[in-house]
Amino acid sequence: MSRPPLQHQLHTRIELAVQMLDLPLTADHIERLALELTPALKALLAEQADAHAETAPVRYAVVSKDVDQALGVETTQYAGCTTRIGLDVDLEAPAALLAQELRTRQPDVVATDIPTATYLGLTVRPQSLHAWRWWLDTLGIAAESVTVQGSAAYAVGEKDGVAVQICGDGVPALLADQGAARLMGLLAEVDR
Repeated sequence: MSRPPLQHQLHTRIELAVQMLDLPLTADHIERLALELTPALKALLAEQADAHAETAPVRYAVVSKDVDQALGVETTQYAGCTTRIGLDVDLEAPAALLAQELRTRQPDVVATDIPTATYLGLTVRPQSLHAWRWWLDTLGIAAESVTVQGSAAYAVGEKDGVAVQICGDGVPALLADQGAARLMGLLAEVDR
């Protein structure tokens, strides 16, 4: 019999308590108790979550803004990410919307540069080969088109009609395990 997860956990705990206390309850009694107590337990857990949400500290980050009229760029720093956007670029432009989406969903993003409505410069610091592979797949970039210079890897891809130039900070250190990188398709095969 398939039960919802909470009901199943409650059933298991009641069954354990009945065995430990040597109570004269049958399997039907235990099933009925779990079924009848599940809604009350859900309500109790919801109240506890609400109480915790009211007392939990608010997470925030300081926003720093700087407008350079001479360069025509507004620079914003928020939660460890630097964003530069051209003053003539609309905040609803495809590149601006893509940058916002990537900043809010991906902790790897450390900088975004939006000079035009359809071009995004993106600097990421992936924590693993899997994360770097995700960036390449997301932007439609082949391993052969990645260039490594110093402590960063560079490539150009496209997402949602926006040309994206990506800089993978620290990627060469991740690629040091060449066997794993080749297995993941992150290094181009060399003809011998």
